[in-house]
Amino acid sequence: MQIGEGFVGDGAEAAHVNTVLGDRAGPVGAAWAGALAAPSAGHAAFVVVGQPGVAAVPATLLVNKAAIEGPEHGHMTWGAAQAGVAKGVALAVGEGIIDAAAAGHLVLIAAVWVNPAALDTEAVFANNTEATLQALRNGREGRPSVSEAVAAGLSPWNPFFQP
Repeated sequence: MQIGEGFVGDGAEAAHVNTVLGDRAGPVGAAWAGALAAPSAGHAAFVVVGQPGVAAVPATLLVNKAAIEGPEHGHMTWGAAQAGVAKGVALAVGEGIIDAAAAGHLVLIAAVWVNPAALDTEAVFANNTEATLQALRNGREGRPSVSEAVAAGLSPWNPFFQP
């Protein structure tokens, strides 16, 4: 199982993607199927497609971290963010971050945050592409290291908190 995190961009169009990649027959596969089968209000996980009728490989489930707050936010999540995740996954396979030979046996859960205030679809698309690729790369490389995580934890900050 590979767990990754990626954060790209700033303002309302920033992308924050968390990934869990693992075997279909293992715990990630069970979590993937469970999340697809158990939607909740504002959070309906769905299979990522590169184009209608062409699912991402490995099979990728997008789980929205922000509850959908209206048609524009829904379109931004299901449109630009989903397309960005699809491209990020395809790039990861193309670059060997995900082994193409094993991709058919893997599943990916991508937890994606899209700010309800986001307006620029191209920025949301580009940021989600890069954040997905970054998260998958970090998962593959086992990053952050313990020392990186401890150093960051001792001086924490994020876009919503800057001491």
